[in-house]
Amino acid sequence: MTTRWPAAKAAAAWIAVAALAAAAQAAAARTVQLTAGIHVITAEVADNEPARLQGLMHREGLAPNHGMLFVFERRATQCMWMRNTLIPLAVAFIDDDGTIANVEEMEPRTDASHCAKHPVRYALEMSGGWFKAHGIGAGSRINQLAQP
Repeated sequence: MTTRWPAAKAAAAWIAVAALAAAAQAAAARTVQLTAGIHVITAEVADNEPARLQGLMHREGLAPNHGMLFVFERRATQCMWMRNTLIPLAVAFIDDDGTIANVEEMEPRTDASHCAKHPVRYALEMSGGWFKAHGIGAGSRINQLAQP
């Protein structure tokens, strides 16, 4: 009888992890249409802790003009990293009014921190090089942001 307990505990732990991952995916499944100048962006919304923790990890690619909008409850010096993220990404840190504070390029599978230049409420992750290729940088605006 005691030999079954470790297996049962392992199964329960696996179910809990799977449920958390499913909740994060479901939370991120909501999308918004954003605009940056003439460019239209389809962004999954990560507006809760499980969705923000999952982010774009384990993805093998992003569709053109698709990304993830991270919405935080309050303004802070938000930082991102790329552990378990398989593709290069660029992140724009965005003020409440939609103005981009700074854009950082991020290499896959690293723990290097990429941080906002000042406190912000939003971060938008797109494929690596996307912002540069579209002429979007600090001072540009992102419109139709999701409200926290």
